[in-house]
Amino acid sequence: MHDRYSSTDEILLERRGGVAIVTLNRPKALNTLTLAMYRRLDPDLLAWGADPAVAAVIIRGAGGRAFCAGGDVRAIWEAGQGKTSGLTADFFREEYCLIQRVYRFPKPYIALCDGITMGGGVGMSVHGSHRIATERFLFAMPETAIGLFPDVGATTFLNRCPGRIGRYLALTGARLKAADALYCGLATHFVPSERLPALTEALAGLAWRGGDARAEADRVIVGFAADAGPAPLAEQRAAIERCFAPDSIEGIIAALEEEGGPWAAAALDAIAKASPTSLKITLRQLTLGAGFDVEAALQLEYRMTQHVMQRHDFFEGVRALLVDKDQAPRWRPPRLAEVTEEEVAFYFQPLGARELRFEGGTEGGP
Repeated sequence: MHDRYSSTDEILLERRGGVAIVTLNRPKALNTLTLAMYRRLDPDLLAWGADPAVAAVIIRGAGGRAFCAGGDVRAIWEAGQGKTSGLTADFFREEYCLIQRVYRFPKPYIALCDGITMGGGVGMSVHGSHRIATERFLFAMPETAIGLFPDVGATTFLNRCPGRIGRYLALTGARLKAADALYCGLATHFVPSERLPALTEALAGLAWRGGDARAEADRVIVGFAADAGPAPLAEQRAAIERCFAPDSIEGIIAALEEEGGPWAAAALDAIAKASPTSLKITLRQLTLGAGFDVEAALQLEYRMTQHVMQRHDFFEGVRALLVDKDQAPRWRPPRLAEVTEEEVAFYFQPLGARELRFEGGTEGGP
């Protein structure tokens, strides 16, 4: 197989020995993922899974600042202004189908998460077998701040975080570094960024003699791994359990106000800035999806995205934070008390013939 790209392509696909290497190549845009990038990668990932000459896949970001800061939500915003017909459905459907392919990939899928890893970047890494964080790694799922909700399978991976930490991350968009990501199971190894080129070469030069490829990848990666140090979240765990146990946003806010201190104040500030509707549907999403596998999570989340596209807050959040950048979104409704149970239920209604479906019969979603 010959490499099929030029250096100006948004996504680079190449082969070195028994390893296929994917490079997200939009460094000026923090390697945010476009629909064209998903479409470029999807057939190759499918082919690599079936090709006996490919033993593993490595995915990385160009530029050193970000692995991937998310999906191209500005393009979705533009589609919502009537500029690109169908994108609001196509983008999420094809993104989620590729994420499901990552989740089901039959070989080592090794994400080198060097720098910002948020939103869609989490989706393209956390579902793989090996998630390597560096000292520059920065994780967040900040979707409630733009009128969305944590997606890309977050229903599953946030619910699998210890205790109520997933709720905390979902509702506040809190940022984590490598030690915390390891503590939460979002990363599997810590490798200093300066060692990544040598790690890549070691994996590419591996004989891959057959048998257990995942164990072979583990052996090589452990040789480059280091100690990430203590996880700050471990010290905050008791407070997180107290404050994020209530099953309503209002109850969580009351608990944070009672908790007091700088950590609780930061959480309250993040919640105050978020879309009230997003907060309520996110809490319902995580409660409803406890125990979901990744396919069921993605099917639920796709249903939610298509209802979000019919409402105001996502387009207003993207406008305020990413387009006009006035940092002053005008949410509708503006207060939690005005988000009715009927409105929350709207986001979970079935889509009928438009439901997300996967190849290979992996149905049985929500």
